[in-house]
Amino acid sequence: MGLGLLILADFSARLWIAPDRAWMLRRIYTLADLVVIVSLIFEPFFAGSFGFLRILRGLRLIHSYHLLWDLRRDSRFFRRHEDAVIASINLFVFVFLTASTMHALFFRPTGEPYSYIDALYFTVATLTTTGFGDITLGSPAGKLFSVFVMVVGVTLFVQLARAILQPPKVRYTCPGCGLTRHDVDAVHCKHCGEGLKIRTAGVE
Repeated sequence: MGLGLLILADFSARLWIAPDRAWMLRRIYTLADLVVIVSLIFEPFFAGSFGFLRILRGLRLIHSYHLLWDLRRDSRFFRRHEDAVIASINLFVFVFLTASTMHALFFRPTGEPYSYIDALYFTVATLTTTGFGDITLGSPAGKLFSVFVMVVGVTLFVQLARAILQPPKVRYTCPGCGLTRHDVDAVHCKHCGEGLKIRTAGVE
């Protein structure tokens, strides 16, 4: 409950100073905060019916995507490595949302004495297809959930590896078609063939 009150205080301060409160209350980030606040404050009184809100607490991780807008504007490092950073955040959010879902839906109902750390451990072991076998989901729903984690998780890992290993892109708006991502040494747009004048380090 204490954490819920702390987030509520932060939310109230942001709402108080917001120039357009109605617009702020319609944003998905705000709705995620409200869900988290409700689950943390009222769960002790309604543990049986509010247990599913443990999953939704992970929604606060979507603030990571809101931060991307500021980084894209203010950080040169982020603009240079944008694909790798976004792929890392996608994987991070997926892992923790999946662990929250498993902990709430598959551990709690069966009464198994597993903690959130166990759920996180199972998620990572399943996602990487390591499969130690010390924690398993025996129900049909649990098996389907494990398949989902493996398929989506491996895809996110591949995206992260590709973003790290492939040559970086630069942001430059093509005057012909409007494409904004190009190779560092691109002379022509790959989409429309328009000539590009991308500034390169050491060239005036």
